[in-house]
Amino acid sequence: MTHRLSVRVYYEDTDLAGIVYYANYLKFIERGRSEWLRALGIDQAALKAGSGHVFAVRRVEADYLRPARFDDLLSVETAPAQITAARIVVDQTVRRDDAVLFAARVTLACLDGAGRAARLPAALAAILSHRPDIAEK
Repeated sequence: MTHRLSVRVYYEDTDLAGIVYYANYLKFIERGRSEWLRALGIDQAALKAGSGHVFAVRRVEADYLRPARFDDLLSVETAPAQITAARIVVDQTVRRDDAVLFAARVTLACLDGAGRAARLPAALAAILSHRPDIAEK
């Protein structure tokens, strides 16, 4: 299942040429991932407070395909691709209508309270493993 988040491009998101500054796409997809987890019923603040577990971006493979401009209404799409014992991989796109402007594959590592790699908490793994659109490994 693909999660969608609407994002409006504000003046602060653009560079002198009037297009979205490249690093802001990373902010847009971060919001998309956070809202995807929230939609699954995963409270990241409660997870951190309860067990100390957090997610860190380990890898981003990104393609900038077309520019977005001031006042565009964009759709950030997040789709799970793979889950392992300690990682979640998601595919994300930023679209304007039917046009893909940005595409990324993001690998998230689960970390414990000390910042070390850790297995996904059982409750979280259970939520994700019941998703038919995620390949388990």
